[in-house]
Amino acid sequence: MDVTQTVPATQFDALRTRALYAGILGVVGCAAGFVLDPGNAFRAWLIAFLLFLGISLGCMALMMIQHLSGGAWGIFRRIFEAASRTLPLLAMLFVPVLFGMGYLYPWTHADLVQHDKILQHKALYLNTPFFIVRAVIYLTGWSVLSMVLNRLSLRQDSGDASVNLPLQRVSGAGLVFYALTVTFAGIDWIMSLNPHWYSTLFGFLIIAGQGLAGLSFTVIIAALLMPNEPVEGWLKPNNFHDLGKLMFAFVMLWAYLNFSQYLLYYAANLPEETPYMIVRTSHGWEFLALFLVAFYFAVPFLLLLSRDRKRNPKRLLMVAGWLLFMRYADLFMMVSPEFASNGANLHAHAGEGEHVSHFFVSWLDGSAVLAVGGLWLWMFFSQLGRRPLFPKGDPYLREALQSSGGH
Repeated sequence: MDVTQTVPATQFDALRTRALYAGILGVVGCAAGFVLDPGNAFRAWLIAFLLFLGISLGCMALMMIQHLSGGAWGIFRRIFEAASRTLPLLAMLFVPVLFGMGYLYPWTHADLVQHDKILQHKALYLNTPFFIVRAVIYLTGWSVLSMVLNRLSLRQDSGDASVNLPLQRVSGAGLVFYALTVTFAGIDWIMSLNPHWYSTLFGFLIIAGQGLAGLSFTVIIAALLMPNEPVEGWLKPNNFHDLGKLMFAFVMLWAYLNFSQYLLYYAANLPEETPYMIVRTSHGWEFLALFLVAFYFAVPFLLLLSRDRKRNPKRLLMVAGWLLFMRYADLFMMVSPEFASNGANLHAHAGEGEHVSHFFVSWLDGSAVLAVGGLWLWMFFSQLGRRPLFPKGDPYLREALQSSGGH
């Protein structure tokens, strides 16, 4: 089959249907949770939203890097593009977070702000209207950037070589916009759950996690598509080796940034910073912390050292799937320790005595992943089937196919 042909839509029908059914089932469960246990429902929805938003943004960032750097790994660009075109759906899925602001963010409580000098100083930034305005800017900006990049890519496929330079320029500016907005979105949506805490490394941590999530998802989709037409026989071990090396680099980057943050907190010993680490190393959370160190860094690091494993799609698929699960565990660790098991944000009750978060998991955590993930995958497979799986206008496609043994 010609790799420049569009994949028949029927090839993804079964996956799209299953994803949609799973999404509907998850939405029903979350709807019940919003009534019966709203605190946990909104917390779980936020974590699931951040997971799939990270995949979309990570893929879009990888796409822009590929436009700037070139290279044979652009053979996976259609997966990057399809994931980036899910951003308008994610903008809609952010609406429940807005409705749950009172449960999630303590700075939305006027009575608490009146008795907290730190929140009073931050009120110019941490207030509901400005929070919503910033969220609209982030989500709209990401969606517009994705739309521009995808339209230029479509023109490139039609044989218009004049778009190569604009693609690079948009990608360069887009990476700057991405880095800035992701940093501030991380501050708004995660860091402000505990408004007394701050970290100057947090934006880099979010970017590293999204890059790893995007790469892991790309490996999974590419490995699943490999045995089928029109990809069969075109993707080779060299192609997966490229992604495996990038995954290895991002695993080390994530570990380096987390260790640097922990070391700086330990050395500075500031009252605004240390409680964040103390709560995550006690009351059951320490086991999750050790689990992350072992299975989000140490084990993947050792597995990805192997050249043969990086070149074997089936083995790399298992590593990628595990890393995607660990990305969820990482986000769970960022968000959930700020809440009690009943879903109440501990910092919203700081004046009512000592509150400690013990490790907990709610059934709504699974429902939220099913809801957001099902709808997201439905949109992703819908988008993936709309264009040829190989970017025929990419100036590096010939090099990519030749290096992998194609023609």
